[in-house]
Amino acid sequence: MKTVTLQVEGMSCNHCVKAVEGAVQEAGATGKVDLAAKKVDVTYDDSKLDLAKIKEAIEDQGYDVVNG
Repeated sequence: MKTVTLQVEGMSCNHCVKAVEGAVQEAGATGKVDLAAKKVDVTYDDSKLDLAKIKEAIEDQGYDVVNG
């Protein structure tokens, strides 16, 4: 298992937190959003899932991943 922290722009409320965490989960990983810091800690199995897929899932929800 691998854990990375992604900086995510555009999050402003609890709805955003649920959208990002849900997108990460649908991609096959787990995520914990820190709304104040505008980041999400993502844990995933890097032998089964590519980080690019996780970023894409977040961006599909309308948020910008600015690092990672």
